[in-house]
Amino acid sequence: MRIKLDDERKAEIAQDLVNFFYSEFDENMSAFRAEEIVNFMLKKIGPSQYNQGIADAQKYMAEKIEDLDTEFHEPDD
Repeated sequence: MRIKLDDERKAEIAQDLVNFFYSEFDENMSAFRAEEIVNFMLKKIGPSQYNQGIADAQKYMAEKIEDLDTEFHEPDD
């Protein structure tokens, strides 16, 4: 699986990386290099973060479904 970003979002993140690199290391980074780093990070970190998000959502939903029984259960008379 490959995580994809639209061009505008990718450019925004790349610009944030350029700004970060300059402010933290006082060095310039080209927009091309920043975008390549964004692509690399998406490839290397994106899938695990996506999978973790899915796992977190599944856990949350399972807890909410479990709560349905205690929140809305009507006792049999």
